[in-house]
Amino acid sequence: MKRSKNAPTDASAQLRRLLALIPRVADGDEHPIAEMAELLGVDAKTVVDDLTSIGGRFDTPGGFVEGLEIYIDAENASVKTDHFLRPMRLTIAELRALDLGLGMIRVERAPGEWATIDKARERIRRVAARLPANGARDDPLAIASSGGGGSSLGTVREALKTRRKLRIVYRRGNAVEATARIVCPYRLILAGPVWYLVGHCEKSEAMRIFRVDRIEEATALHETCAIPDLASIDEQLAKGPVFVSEAPVRLRVRYSPRIARWLEEHETGRKDPDGSFIVEYPLADLEWAMRHVLQYGPEAEILEPPEARKAIANRLRGIAAG
Repeated sequence: MKRSKNAPTDASAQLRRLLALIPRVADGDEHPIAEMAELLGVDAKTVVDDLTSIGGRFDTPGGFVEGLEIYIDAENASVKTDHFLRPMRLTIAELRALDLGLGMIRVERAPGEWATIDKARERIRRVAARLPANGARDDPLAIASSGGGGSSLGTVREALKTRRKLRIVYRRGNAVEATARIVCPYRLILAGPVWYLVGHCEKSEAMRIFRVDRIEEATALHETCAIPDLASIDEQLAKGPVFVSEAPVRLRVRYSPRIARWLEEHETGRKDPDGSFIVEYPLADLEWAMRHVLQYGPEAEILEPPEARKAIANRLRGIAAG
């Protein structure tokens, strides 16, 4: 559909046009002004006025070297700069990491926010579908950058690439001693500064998530393992809280009547006579518990265990003091 040539004349509209145009033409070559106008959906005079406005300064200090050079003649214009360059595209692996991260956020948000999150995920998937196949679609690494994974991160990443099983010695956050187990690695997820390994634990006979910095030893085995389709892994992660514990420790949270109806739509719990809603979660990580509850502000309260109540009380006192 062809857009109107009557361009808005306010400063914000002009800035949006310049930010859309300059990265596309800032290569030092001549570009027809008519093509620029067609690209922006405006007339040629608007393009010339926009480009001219950048150099229309009267307070340039002596010795100043232009960071943006613009040359305009009757039919063409050229832009030369090292600053406004076209940004690099995200890789498929990075787009999938964004999609997975939004899926994890969706689980913890109120239903009223789901439509916005779903719309963002759909846009990410459309962009990923247009990228050329380069082998990254099946890359089990959600993000390829470094993070807080301790000394085991390199071994875990190598096992993911070669699809080999791992023998890990793992210490849970509330455990006195570490335990050994065999894991088939599925994914690496970076949440804040911490890496988490998603994989099938033979000891639990189920998918589990391990903080990599709590893996005291990691050894890649010769035995290989099959990694499920990434969509099925995402689906399992979206069914409930990500951190699953084998310990019989439960997190009980009371949600106020103000937000109870939202929680009832995607959580299993108990409705109290005053309209509040009580939900129990497996507790494997106090940091996750505090992040989860704090996002609801005064509308959520940890009822038990005592160590979780104490931890969030200390966190709130620290926030108030800061």
